[in-house]
Amino acid sequence: MVRARGAWASPLVVVLWILSLTFIGEGAQGRTLEDQDYYIQEILNRGHYYAFPEPEEETATEEPREEMEERGRPEEKRQPPKFKPAKKELKPKKTKKEKLMLETPPGKNGNKKSEKNRSHDKVSNGDNESQIVSEDVRESCPPLGLETLKITDFQLHASTVKRYGLGAHRGRLNIQAGINENDFYDGAWCAGRNDLHQWIEVDARRLTKFTGVITQGRNSLWLSDWVTSYKVMVSNDSHTWITVKNGSGDVIFEGNSEKEIPVLNELPVPVVARYIRINPRSWFDNGSICLRLEILGCPLPDPNNYYHRRNEMTTTDDLDFKHHNYKEMRQLMKIVNEMCPNITRIYNIGKSHQGLKLYAVEISDNPGEHEVGEPEFRYIAGAHGNEVLGRELMLLLMQFLCQEYRAGNTRIVRLIEDTRIHLLPSANPDGYEKAYEVGSELGGWSLGRWTHDGIDINNNFPDLNTLLWEAEDRRNFARKVPNHYIPIPEWFLSENATVAVETRAIIAWMEKIPFVLGGNLQGGELVVAYPYDMVRSLWKTQEQTPTPDDHVFRWLAYSYASTHRLMTDARRRVCHTEDFQKEDGTVNGASWHTVAGSLNDFSYLHTNCFELSIYVGCDKYPHESDLPEEWENNRESLIVFMEQVHRGIKGIVRDTHGKGIPNAIISVEGVNHDIRTDRKGREDGRFINRFIDHQLQNNIWARKFTCICATVCIFSQITNMYVSHTVCA
Repeated sequence: MVRARGAWASPLVVVLWILSLTFIGEGAQGRTLEDQDYYIQEILNRGHYYAFPEPEEETATEEPREEMEERGRPEEKRQPPKFKPAKKELKPKKTKKEKLMLETPPGKNGNKKSEKNRSHDKVSNGDNESQIVSEDVRESCPPLGLETLKITDFQLHASTVKRYGLGAHRGRLNIQAGINENDFYDGAWCAGRNDLHQWIEVDARRLTKFTGVITQGRNSLWLSDWVTSYKVMVSNDSHTWITVKNGSGDVIFEGNSEKEIPVLNELPVPVVARYIRINPRSWFDNGSICLRLEILGCPLPDPNNYYHRRNEMTTTDDLDFKHHNYKEMRQLMKIVNEMCPNITRIYNIGKSHQGLKLYAVEISDNPGEHEVGEPEFRYIAGAHGNEVLGRELMLLLMQFLCQEYRAGNTRIVRLIEDTRIHLLPSANPDGYEKAYEVGSELGGWSLGRWTHDGIDINNNFPDLNTLLWEAEDRRNFARKVPNHYIPIPEWFLSENATVAVETRAIIAWMEKIPFVLGGNLQGGELVVAYPYDMVRSLWKTQEQTPTPDDHVFRWLAYSYASTHRLMTDARRRVCHTEDFQKEDGTVNGASWHTVAGSLNDFSYLHTNCFELSIYVGCDKYPHESDLPEEWENNRESLIVFMEQVHRGIKGIVRDTHGKGIPNAIISVEGVNHDIRTDRKGREDGRFINRFIDHQLQNNIWARKFTCICATVCIFSQITNMYVSHTVCA
């Protein structure tokens, strides 16, 4: 009798327990999304995951006659509203829920008449009011990290692939194809067949509240492939899939109309799951199923998952981690100046094409004054306006230096007292404002890259390489062109020359201040590039082209790359097509791709300054939530690189009466590149700094040394004679 009672009592307990969980789940669903703990909801009620209202629960609303007529019109005549994202980050529109799309610049929109819909599915705009989450409740979620590589290749899967180079691992937003088609590094995921059963899937590896999808077509010089509409499906086990619905029907999201401009579609309501799948329904008429994508989602708290908690990047620095427009950048500079008035100075080096001032911040123990024996260092960021990470790193760096100086950090205090540091956060503010207007993820690869008048600042400097090399090839005329301080050609100085006003401002700044070392921060890759940036051989696009100071440039590049958290990590995935691990995260610019008139080459041949290009991240415009991690990745490198300005030989050139010798030429034995003292001939003499290699055996600069000596030959234009000196440091 006891056994029989236990036999039926146990199922009864289970039934009562399930009913109790159901009531709890229903009560939890009544709360706002802000108050819900989605991880607990998964434990209590899996049915809540998909958050799709049943048809009978929909709020009865009368549809306006105008909307009914609009729905009944042919699809090609319906004009969905253009998406204009908020200036700071991705935010949903406050109007009724419709397909969100990036506003297409004139002349760059695809031809919709040439698109062929290969299915009979009806495209829905998702206007069902009962599915819209209130603007007060809805949370704006960041990208999961396909573009920033937080999502690994192992988390991307696809139904079929055309070949390995077009696999699921290449379906990342803004990924760039290699120079050659049909190689291992192509510009999208492309399905092996063009039918309605293809899909690409992302495994978030944890419960995630998915809120939107961003898509692009295939990056290719020769082919036109993109998806024009698609469905979104979610799952918790990758076996059972539920399609995102609009009431009782599947939502078909409108995709791209050309291959480069990203298009954002927000889900009707946030959906909580682990897996998300994109199922193309139609594609460009003359192309194939190919796409790049990013997923917007908020990972949910998982206290039981030690792996995620251990690998989450945090920072202890109390800095302003956000994107700053021009006005906010200026305000932040003022705050830093007010916090540290004794070591900071704000000044501008000129104006942009649109009249925005090019602001710089000087950090030194005596701001505004060049001190003898104190080298001048510079960082330039934002020459490409859409490469935003460098700009924000400069703003974070000036905050950090100010805070640490006030806190008495010995390392930072010594750096500031012994160095005159100049930070130019935005060399192209006009371009930045264009990128900032559409926000992160939606500007594509190039929106805002150029100045307002369409010039690439980074490659807009005089080509002095050709002048030098032609003179060296014609040995009889070599003396007409020196190996340093090569003058700017007259044609470049004319008003009719295609030179940006920002470029002229930077050149004037470089000539005014005797910089010794500099770095220009760029984006889209993780590598440090050193000169020359231009190949010497004709008709070649890639060739190792070293400078006479190649060993020094290699060391300077390695000093940054080796202290970066990811650049020299052999396990990390390449950003796009190039693997720079064979040179430890560094590369000779010309061996990567040739560029005439680069900032690096001009700085080396026209001034005393050694300049390098520092590519600080795969994502040119990372989401605001990624800034703390990017700061941690680059913070130590930024400081270490500045400290390199104190290496080498430095001193003051004076005559027998102790007066400074202006324009004295300093030659180092074995290095066919001279430097000279200041051209202004100030009475106190000019500080000189020369990087010299003293460990030729392994071609790496010694990290530790007690004394360095070198024989230098100094030419005085006053006495018109060379004098040999042995200099020690």
